[in-house]
Amino acid sequence: MGHFIAERSLLYSQKGSSNRYELNVRINEPRLVNQGEVNFEFSPGTAACKIEFNGLPESLVEEVFGADSIQALSLATNIDPYLKRLQKEYDLYWIDGEPYFEE
Repeated sequence: MGHFIAERSLLYSQKGSSNRYELNVRINEPRLVNQGEVNFEFSPGTAACKIEFNGLPESLVEEVFGADSIQALSLATNIDPYLKRLQKEYDLYWIDGEPYFEE
């Protein structure tokens, strides 16, 4: 994918399993959106930022859009909503083994 500028390393396990694996959430640098690349109208300066979830059994990449690169980056760094969705299938932990979300 692109060049990542921020990363959070976590552990995860499938629900019901005690085996833990590494999960790296990477935020790629913002990039300008080009005409014809998306199916919505946008203004010049609109930017996109990809979020990669590496280490899961399935490939997961999300892309967020902002009015400019600062907004796209700000939206991309808010990873908790994505991780909450992953919690339906996985238990998430900090590297030290503590649960990522407080129950």
